[in-house]
Amino acid sequence: MNLKKYIPIGFKQELIYLKSSSQKYIKDFNKDDKKIIIALPANYGNLGDIAISYAQRIFLEKNFPNYKILEVPIDKSYENMKSLKRVVGKQDIILLKGGGDIGNLYPDIEVIRQKYIKKFPNNKIISFPQTIYFSNDKFGNKMLKKVKKVYGKHKNLVLFARENKSYIKMKEVFNQNKVYLVPDIVLSLNEEEPKEKREYITLCFRKDIECKMPQDMKEKMIKQLKDEYNEKIIEQDTHIGDVRIEENEREDFLQKIWTTFRKSKIVLTDRLHGMIFCAITGTPCIAFPNSNGKIQATYETWLKDLPNIEMVNENTSIEEIKEIIQNKIRKKDEINYTKKSKEYDKLIKEIERI
Repeated sequence: MNLKKYIPIGFKQELIYLKSSSQKYIKDFNKDDKKIIIALPANYGNLGDIAISYAQRIFLEKNFPNYKILEVPIDKSYENMKSLKRVVGKQDIILLKGGGDIGNLYPDIEVIRQKYIKKFPNNKIISFPQTIYFSNDKFGNKMLKKVKKVYGKHKNLVLFARENKSYIKMKEVFNQNKVYLVPDIVLSLNEEEPKEKREYITLCFRKDIECKMPQDMKEKMIKQLKDEYNEKIIEQDTHIGDVRIEENEREDFLQKIWTTFRKSKIVLTDRLHGMIFCAITGTPCIAFPNSNGKIQATYETWLKDLPNIEMVNENTSIEEIKEIIQNKIRKKDEINYTKKSKEYDKLIKEIERI
């Protein structure tokens, strides 16, 4: 009998923590350094999360040049957390990565986040802009109760929501913590340059638990679009599979997909960062909703005034979608994206306020 599968994940992770001796990420740091520790940065094939990790680093280097920045990749969290405690001083700040994983949709990530919160009770901890989602069932309710307890115990934990729906929920759930609203950190970038000739229509659809559109409907729509248009149609997901992406490789991977978007006449997507990549590259976009509402909420909070992005829903007909595509392709006006720099002032002030 395989007994390992019955061992709770938290217990397994605590064993890894206790047995760990890795020094890899701390060797160039000491306790007296003024540091910002980025916890949970992505190093896997989701380019939306890679873009978040990339944008976080740029944001911190620009706004906090006097700090040393230490990153511990998400898959190395437990084996390095004990050694990390040796070099983290009381003056140091722990930054938890932004994204869409506060809740029970990605429980493994949530458990690691809680471990950081519990292991560093005396440090200021700031969560970069996040979406929160708990399913309305036994598992979701149980996880919500635990998360609320762990977060609430840390009196110097500050949370940033990346859209209004999550902001309202976080204010309700985390009433013992400071909660603010700022955009997804990738919206602090501008990737319109270099300008490219727009050559094709790009389909960027997800195939995982966050997919809301029924597969048969999606396949039917894609077939009709391919039959309808003479333009080349390509498929490019923001998730590129089981690949490890190191910190020094992020920009290369991101520039490849941003070039694809810059060359697109229009992108159809149900990926949040598919829509966000369209925003920062000035690319026409039709955005479809996903299962936890983060695309709709982000659009309504930050992007509804951008002329190149249009949000549809599951009731939008194929004919309506075709009409939107034709209208977007027909308009050849140059679209200029203005970074939402001032929207991050609250985040900057909280990092400064130690």
